Amino acid sequence: MKTNFGLLPDGKNTALYTITGGGLKAVVSDYGAALVRLFVPDKEGNLADVVLGFDDPDSYTTSSAFLGVTVGRNANRVKGASFKMGDQIVTLGNNENGNNLHSGPNPIHTRLWQVEKCSENAITFRLDSPHGDQGFPGNAVIRVTYALEDQGTLRISYDAVADRDTVFNMTNHSYFNLAGHDKTDRAMEQILSMPARFFCPDDAQNIPTGELRSVADTPMDFRKPKAIGQDIGADYEPLHLQGGYDHNFEVWCNPCAILSDPVSGRTMAVHTDCPGIQLYAGNYLNDHGKDGVYYCKRSGVALETQFYPDSVNHPEWAQPFVKAGQPYHSTTKYVFSW
Repeated sequence: MKTNFGLLPDGKNTALYTITGGGLKAVVSDYGAALVRLFVPDKEGNLADVVLGFDDPDSYTTSSAFLGVTVGRNANRVKGASFKMGDQIVTLGNNENGNNLHSGPNPIHTRLWQVEKCSENAITFRLDSPHGDQGFPGNAVIRVTYALEDQGTLRISYDAVADRDTVFNMTNHSYFNLAGHDKTDRAMEQILSMPARFFCPDDAQNIPTGELRSVADTPMDFRKPKAIGQDIGADYEPLHLQGGYDHNFEVWCNPCAILSDPVSGRTMAVHTDCPGIQLYAGNYLNDHGKDGVYYCKRSGVALETQFYPDSVNHPEWAQPFVKAGQPYHSTTKYVFSW
């Protein structure tokens, strides 16, 4: 089902598309290829919207929180907004303390995507990105598919190809609150488990130091389930530097994260083919969201599947470089139960 979302400053129309399947209902937009709403049943069968979002396209343009949007060509941060690729230096936009965040100015989540395919339970968006776009080499065709599948599964797939060697590291930046997006005071009470054995400490500018640190005996250890808020205020330097959880963790098995809300009974298991997952506890959220809800600090949690931040400057890590003509494909599944 297609409905109007609103006008952009240039007069172009944006739209919302509703897909259903597997007991779920998702509302996505061609503006930013964003996940705007996701309805999931609770243990009594009552539906609630469990992702943070906005009621109009302008808010997605002006907000710095990336609520539910598609991020690329390269997610997360690049130190010094540059990296070496072969014999060339690729220079990106400097949009965060001399570094590049989520690919920089003119982000793809503030662009109108083309709907390429749409069915009752799936939709594919397409974006053509020209050579030099945001500094990245190659004319690229990027596709994002949202599909609702059996057994409460939301699958997000990314496909891309470029005519020059380039970088593809796509993610979705949804913030989840399984109690319901309007239950902002309950977000940090949700239980998180992650099998990750190590994480990436960052410097004061959120750039990985290069260390892969064991989570053992630290507040970063989620190998046993615990409330997100349990240790978020611990006296631990990585938490002080980032104002709470905003760190990349290894992915070595699936599910790589399980989030649950004890009250509603909703549980979400994250499965991915990416090497890392960024846990961000919404430490700097400050937005007036949809349905009149104010999203204050820590109103939701993002679990962004990705290559490690600044991996383009760390050849010892898995790399997001893709050769000319080589297809890029990545899939993340959010499997819900209730």
